Amino acid sequence: MSSLEKIAARRAELDQLAESLTKQLAEVEGEREELVVAERVLRRLYEQEAEATAAE
Repeated sequence: MSSLEKIAARRAELDQLAESLTKQLAEVEGEREELVVAERVLRRLYEQEAEATAAE
């Protein structure tokens, strides 16, 4: 395998890795967004519970 072929093969490997990492990053960001929403919901529920307890 010539040096140019090795370089081309390595670039192809890196392109595949970059594509895979891009997909993983998108999944991670999506999950983080879901967690932010869940956290907001729980905080609001806790606030409502505290308000209800204080009103009693």
